[in-house]
Amino acid sequence: MKIDIDHLCKLSRLSIAEEKRELFAKQMSDIVEMASKLPPMKDDISFLDENNPMELREDVIMPSLQRDVLLSVAPDTQAGCVVVPKIIEREE
Repeated sequence: MKIDIDHLCKLSRLSIAEEKRELFAKQMSDIVEMASKLPPMKDDISFLDENNPMELREDVIMPSLQRDVLLSVAPDTQAGCVVVPKIIEREE
């Protein structure tokens, strides 16, 4: 399968060096080929069966931290929200 790395980069807003594009295209093709060899999934997936005897807990509504308490202990807030450091730079 031919993978269009340029198109994927555009869609995902990623920048891949020209010398690495062929390698990434090959790796992506290998991943798609491997995934195509996986056996199909059953339509009737159940969390509780003989292979997975785990029992799921019931959801219980419980009180949570009040917003004003959370904001009072946050190191930085703005417009009623907790401010966190930016970790991803977006290219335009």
